[in-house]
Amino acid sequence: MSMNDRLSTTEKSLEAVFALRRLQGATLAELAAELDAPKSTVHRHLSTLAEHSFVRANDGRYEVGFRFLELAEYARTQREAYQLAESSVERLAEETQERAQFVVEEHGEGVYLYVETSEQAVRTGHSVGKRIRLHSTAAGKVILAHLPDDRVDEILDTQGLTQETDRTITDRDVLGDQLSEIAEQGYAFNREENIKGLCAAAAPVTDSDDELIGVLSVSGPSNRMKGEWFTSKIPDLILGSANELELRIAYA
Repeated sequence: MSMNDRLSTTEKSLEAVFALRRLQGATLAELAAELDAPKSTVHRHLSTLAEHSFVRANDGRYEVGFRFLELAEYARTQREAYQLAESSVERLAEETQERAQFVVEEHGEGVYLYVETSEQAVRTGHSVGKRIRLHSTAAGKVILAHLPDDRVDEILDTQGLTQETDRTITDRDVLGDQLSEIAEQGYAFNREENIKGLCAAAAPVTDSDDELIGVLSVSGPSNRMKGEWFTSKIPDLILGSANELELRIAYA
């Protein structure tokens, strides 16, 4: 089998996994229809995935297997800094009584590594592993503000500036001005730019060379995220948590 054939096989297996997730499980016939592929071909991919526990069969339906949990936990904890971030997220959620999260950048997107919610926090479906575009979120804008200009251009060329709400920034010059402001002040806001009625604040966590490790953020409904609490107190709490986390990372 040539390298191109192997790459094609891998891509088709991954397509099958993502389709199973999208369909929340499927029969062989349903999956073949979703992928527009012969059932015999799809069955071969499923058999290989099942052999390695990445897919399981349950009463004639195929589902994503638990082996991905093992890989996901390894990915999340492979850097000690990521492990240390968990307690910071928990503390922020307790202090603010909102939803707190730790976000990192991968392939031009933000990825939630840790999410903690208080009893009153709004649950928006942004769970661990969720991937987001960067331009419309507080955490994402912090990430963009710490990247070189050519990397920002590359991400925006690829991802675009999709309008998530009527408050999303869709103009590159306007976004660029805001990113400069974020880099100077050290934190960012999202004022209903990603989800209507939801606001957020975020601040970076950096290493001793000022390289970005990740972003701590707090989000909540606009009726609570307002006034001095939103523009001053919450950023102070996030900045304090970020500073403590940086020290723990430096001396771990």
